[in-house]
Amino acid sequence: MHRSASRLTRVLACAAVPVILTVAGCSSDSGKESADKGDKKSGSSASAKPGEKKSKPELEKAAFATLPDPCKAIQAGTIDTLVPEAKDKNGTATKSNDLATRASCSWNGLDEDGLKGSQYRWLSLSYFRTDSHASLGGANKRAEEQYGKQVESAKASEGAQNVKAEAVEGLGDQGTSIVYSVKKDVDFFNTTIVARTQNVVVTLDYNGAAYEGAGAPDQAKLLQDAITAAKEAVASVAGANKPAEQQPQSPQPQ
Repeated sequence: MHRSASRLTRVLACAAVPVILTVAGCSSDSGKESADKGDKKSGSSASAKPGEKKSKPELEKAAFATLPDPCKAIQAGTIDTLVPEAKDKNGTATKSNDLATRASCSWNGLDEDGLKGSQYRWLSLSYFRTDSHASLGGANKRAEEQYGKQVESAKASEGAQNVKAEAVEGLGDQGTSIVYSVKKDVDFFNTTIVARTQNVVVTLDYNGAAYEGAGAPDQAKLLQDAITAAKEAVASVAGANKPAEQQPQSPQPQ
């Protein structure tokens, strides 16, 4: 009887061992998983950096800082060709001119030829300069927008008939000619040239009319003359922004 009791005790003890090991094994795995999760969390926390604000890209510096004098931007010989008998060959500047932002000048004249009639010509040159602005964009982008507005404005001129717009090659970064006619007391033939060079928009308006039996202006010639003047006006922008030592010097009196 004593021997049977001892044997039963040993059987129960052996049967209990796997249960203890199983429990211990589960406890060990759970601890390992918790440790792994803890490591992952701490790793994530370590890799996460405090919120950093992305720095905005710097705006481009405006290519041109000033405008040329519009009354001196077109060569005197060109003015004589476009506006014969101009009332004032030096042009008439707009009173509100500001060479930092916008400036304009105009010429007009009536070339009388006795019984052959008279030819009237009117020429206007305007500059518009843009700067880079944090909320409005870069200087060139803003100038492109202004260029587009000027082209559309010319095409929508009051009373304009037979409007024709074409790109002009070799005129700054962008160039467009708009040709149309307007009926007033006589037929006026109009040409508008809009150009952009970097952050400056150039607008040149040129029109002609015939009076007292004179022949109508040659619209093709008006266009070609306007493009010639516009190219000089565009070139003057770069000239006005050269360093002081590279600017042309006025002759000193002897």
